[in-house]
Amino acid sequence: MTIEKQVLPRKPLLPNQPGAWLGMMGGGQLGRMFTHAANAMGYQVAVLEPEQGCPAAQIAQHHVSAAYTSKDGLRELVKYARHFTTEFENVPAESLKLLGYEGPVAPSAACVSVAQDRLAEKHFFTRCGTNTGVYPAPHWGISSAKDIAAVKDELLPGILKTVRMGYDGKGQIRVNTREELSAAFDTLKHQTCVLEKMLPLAYEVSVLVARGVDGESVVYPIAENMHRDGILFVTLAPSPNVTADVAKKAQEAALHIISELGYVGVLCIEFFVLKDGSLVVNEMAPRPHNSGHYTIDACVTSQFEQQVRATAQLPLGSTAQHMPAVMLNILGDIWFRLSDTEPVDPPWDQILALPGAKLHLYGKAEARHGRKMGHITFVAPELAQAQKHLVEACRILGIQEPEWV
Repeated sequence: MTIEKQVLPRKPLLPNQPGAWLGMMGGGQLGRMFTHAANAMGYQVAVLEPEQGCPAAQIAQHHVSAAYTSKDGLRELVKYARHFTTEFENVPAESLKLLGYEGPVAPSAACVSVAQDRLAEKHFFTRCGTNTGVYPAPHWGISSAKDIAAVKDELLPGILKTVRMGYDGKGQIRVNTREELSAAFDTLKHQTCVLEKMLPLAYEVSVLVARGVDGESVVYPIAENMHRDGILFVTLAPSPNVTADVAKKAQEAALHIISELGYVGVLCIEFFVLKDGSLVVNEMAPRPHNSGHYTIDACVTSQFEQQVRATAQLPLGSTAQHMPAVMLNILGDIWFRLSDTEPVDPPWDQILALPGAKLHLYGKAEARHGRKMGHITFVAPELAQAQKHLVEACRILGIQEPEWV
């Protein structure tokens, strides 16, 4: 598959001044936090999202309750806004393309479409690697039994992932043998997939980067991630393990990727640091990211304010981090720590008594196992202090402590 470079010419800023409307595709927690940031800067927000009572619609100035593909819904959205963004990478690229006829969309449909297809994304990363020296894991596209037969032995063991719609560990299966690969392909109902070689991972880092329509780009400090069951568990910022050389290489690769893509907006790129210290690019999210939530409390400009600035074609803000931070993802499981059937509110008073605790809940009415309900960020003068307070929060909430304990 050939991916054409999405060239976006450098343009002068044409700011959509505070007081105007911004359009948001998607009504989840990322849209909610975008709306908080936009409202603080004086903007009004119209959200297009089919779900009634969704997190973003609770605080947005207007809610268009419609499917992402609804022409009537899109027409209503453009009655309010002429600058648009998205909080969800699986919003149909065609809908973003239609909005692009009415005004600037950050990121564009072309950029989002690359991130929506894991094979297209890996081909793009491979092309960028000729300049950055940072490549994706060895991989192979699979859409038939014939493709399975053609898999090279050195790609196993690996992870079979659906090309589209996978997130938070969904749509992926670990396989050790060709027989397991065939069975996994059956389990995934013969959707087009990509097989990625399993690599000796030391840890994962996120690089959050933003780019304006004028071509200005900014990059945040390197954050380190820990996952459980395919879902982000803890983020530490700055990363306690990354070396200066690896951090520089990851940030430079991220800046090249966002420029090569012709991207406008906030982009999160995940990298693997292998046990030998080498760097591998994993995937990108064309929006603010769970691992960047710490920026709300620990950076001069949060990732959401940065998204507002890019969407409204304002100058980008400083990414400087003024205090170390750790972020704990809060899943619905903790509401069921006392009972499997009756949810019980967690003891937030005990959490907020911990030094440096910043609680963010997403306004979701129903707690469910595995559902992201909020996050807690701990800030402190030293990273070790923030880590200590996060461990105390885990004990209060009945969450298994992180592996560094």
